[in-house]
Amino acid sequence: MKLLSLSTAEQGCSLAITDDKALVCEEFWNAKLTHSKRLVKMIEHLLEKRAGIKLDDMDGFVAAKGPGSFTGLRIGISVIKGLAYAMEKPAAGVSSLDGIAFRFVHSSVPVCVMMDARRNEVYCAVYQFDQGRLVSKSQERVVSPQEAIGMTKGSVLFAGSGSKAYKPIIEQTACRPLIAHDFLDSVSATALILSLCSKENFLNQPDNILTPSYIRKSDAQLQFAEKQGY
Repeated sequence: MKLLSLSTAEQGCSLAITDDKALVCEEFWNAKLTHSKRLVKMIEHLLEKRAGIKLDDMDGFVAAKGPGSFTGLRIGISVIKGLAYAMEKPAAGVSSLDGIAFRFVHSSVPVCVMMDARRNEVYCAVYQFDQGRLVSKSQERVVSPQEAIGMTKGSVLFAGSGSKAYKPIIEQTACRPLIAHDFLDSVSATALILSLCSKENFLNQPDNILTPSYIRKSDAQLQFAEKQGY
């Protein structure tokens, strides 16, 4: 099964193509250009120049569905939905947090993924893996860094953009924290697929419907609510 996977959840853009659980190729861009100005060209280049695969050879499409940048998510999800519709192929959505956590499937300690949600908050969830398999995952939440740390016990690996934005707090508060390398903080398109492959009939699971999962209202909505006194 050939899958094209995409994440535009944060500033970086991650693309990957897999074939029967084997990675064919992947790319990651972290530039100041908006996703809308580079995304289609990235996909075309990845397919034609690197993978040597035609778009209609894809069996399905995958995208990070959030949490993350409201604008970035809308662009990425729209592109993947458009490709899936045009090719008449299925499309699945995967949590952006999973796209970070599944980089660490062989971690011997729990993994706390923290994405910077701004406003002194993080999008977070805590994962426990055992020999490459997901054993448990906490509810995805948007909370303060301190509350996210409070969701953990013992030595924990912290990863994601929030783990760097609030690194001093983690080091002062958490018990024997491990901090992932900066290179592994982004949402990985390959990890999105790896997360999916742990489930049976993954392209048709209700939990994997490709609809945005923002967790929190946008800044514009929050500002409007504040002005209205909500």
